[in-house]
Amino acid sequence: MPGGLRTLAWLAALLLIGGCARLVPEAHGPLTTMPPSAAGTAIALGVAPGPKLSSLDLTPGDAGPALVSFIDSCPALLARTDSSGLTRASDWREACTAATQWEYRKAAKFFEIWFETVKIGGGEAFATGYYEPEIAGSRIRRRGFEVPVYGLPADLLRAWPEGTPDSARTGRPPLGRRAGDGSIVPYFDRAEIEDGALAGKGLEIAWAADPADFYFLQIQGSGRLRTPEGEAIELGYAGTNGRDYRSIGALMRERGLIGEGPGRYPGSMQGIVRYLRDHPQEGRALMRENRSYIFFRERQGDGPVGALGVPLRREASLAADPQFAPLGAPVFLALDHARAGGLWVAQDTGGAIKGANRFDTFWGAGDEAREIAGGMQARGQAYILLPKGTLARLGVQ
Repeated sequence: MPGGLRTLAWLAALLLIGGCARLVPEAHGPLTTMPPSAAGTAIALGVAPGPKLSSLDLTPGDAGPALVSFIDSCPALLARTDSSGLTRASDWREACTAATQWEYRKAAKFFEIWFETVKIGGGEAFATGYYEPEIAGSRIRRRGFEVPVYGLPADLLRAWPEGTPDSARTGRPPLGRRAGDGSIVPYFDRAEIEDGALAGKGLEIAWAADPADFYFLQIQGSGRLRTPEGEAIELGYAGTNGRDYRSIGALMRERGLIGEGPGRYPGSMQGIVRYLRDHPQEGRALMRENRSYIFFRERQGDGPVGALGVPLRREASLAADPQFAPLGAPVFLALDHARAGGLWVAQDTGGAIKGANRFDTFWGAGDEAREIAGGMQARGQAYILLPKGTLARLGVQ
């Protein structure tokens, strides 16, 4: 999503319903996405008081990591504009000051004292999962490592194509490039890039071994390459080509490739990967229908960084749509998947994480994280935690 890792998102739902990457970048069944709200922000959609935090059974093991992540988020909360319309930077100041002095083992009490809960719309939540993948790669191109990992191209720009009427020039201009005749055109899509549109321009950071593995690393928006020599090359999200994202899982479902019965595959991440392995030519064509392409930078330090520019923590950080949840705000999820329930902090965004009460939970790195994230699909209720007094200021009773 971009704005960090993005969060955007390689969760089963990201594959199946489309739209963090993210770590969810613009880069994390039967699965159906919650329909996008006609209202563009939390305030426009509607805000209602949620339950008292004391009734939500916060545990020290749940609240402690959330407190640490909240403290990490405070500099951004105090500096950035909340696009959801729910809070002002000044609303967070007292809670952030108190958090730095709070005892970790009493973290649950901190949230009970300083926060109140709200529901956005009806509060009906849908949560998926993402993780940081590790795939085989190399710093140099050699036999078995021939999938280029590109850095951000210098000719990628934001500009309105000639002929765009003034009435349509709202928001940020689209991404594109300047063609030979000087006109602004869409940037190269996935197929064009894979066919060599960027070859020989010195953009190769490294080389991946497997096209499918690299495809899903792009969906995650960050990860690491493990070389045959044992070196770990940390990759962070650098940008996107700006072309439309299409969900490979959604395409497979539309074409009857996912489900039960002969010739069909499970709708999980693992099932989709198995299809791509079993059908390399068809799989390559299917991946190319997703015209979006993610560029990377080599990242220093351990672990991924989300859209707020702070480290993501396993089972504490999640991606959210900043139009409906302030980035940096705690979020309590009451879900039908017990492991995904509890207190999280919104620290990332994602291309597929759009709309009210749509979240992507972060599960760290490694095989266990991959298994959890790949099968994570949970529904229930979401409550955004806001500093006490915010509801009164908003006139919500």
